[in-house]
Amino acid sequence: MNDRLLTLGHSPDPDDAFMFYALARDRIPSRGFRFQHILQDIQTLNERARRGELDITAISIHAYAYVADQYALLPSGASMGDGYGPMLVARRRLDRDAIRRARIAVPGTMTSAFLALQLWLEQPAAALDCRVVPFDQVFAAVHSGDAEVGLIIHEGQLTYTQEGLVVCQDLGAWWNVQHDGLPLPLGGNVIHKRIIPEDRRIISGLLTDSIRYGLEHRAEAVEHALHYARDMGRDLADRFVGMYVNHWTLDYGERGRTAIRRFLGLAHDRRLIPALPELEFVA
Repeated sequence: MNDRLLTLGHSPDPDDAFMFYALARDRIPSRGFRFQHILQDIQTLNERARRGELDITAISIHAYAYVADQYALLPSGASMGDGYGPMLVARRRLDRDAIRRARIAVPGTMTSAFLALQLWLEQPAAALDCRVVPFDQVFAAVHSGDAEVGLIIHEGQLTYTQEGLVVCQDLGAWWNVQHDGLPLPLGGNVIHKRIIPEDRRIISGLLTDSIRYGLEHRAEAVEHALHYARDMGRDLADRFVGMYVNHWTLDYGERGRTAIRRFLGLAHDRRLIPALPELEFVA
């Protein structure tokens, strides 16, 4: 019997490539499923999840507030900023008040980075002067003068010095200090509820097995991830993978789940999201 084909969306980045290496290269048993890997930036994946288009996908935790009616969270696949995270960078150091008045290049309004920005500035999106650009064009927007400040995600957190820019604020570090050492919840994997619960559990196990395989076979998984490492050598790519594929990625655990509740709860209290979703995890 042919395996069932499901769509699997994730970002074309080293950490996601590392995470899904074992599935992409058939290193683990498929248990009756095949996956069509769809590589798109996280803002696009968030938008596609709102339309319910993908069977399984990476999304921003911010976006979960808008898709919880259609998708359940998988217990593995988290990207957590454990004392680090999205950064605000500029050609010169700016304080919070100056950033409130500045034009900010952001990688998407559904990203967790953008929600964290609103929380840090204590300003809703409508009060900010933001320009949405693809995540890999944020540096260019700052250099060209189209924006005074850039909100960087992904590998930009490690390469901003090569661009001659300075950090005005690390939002992950700020969150960690303000919230009892909790990590900043950035991304997760979700599965559509049209898939029956029994299959959800099997697929959840497959994704966890893929992450575990990468962690246990790090050298070969990093080699695969290098194909998606823009402007990064092996050492830098390995460092980036370590930031976002780790024990949090195997399972949120209670502290990880508390971090999501805190993040979305605070956003709801400040009317930055329309509703506070109940966290529904695949068992």
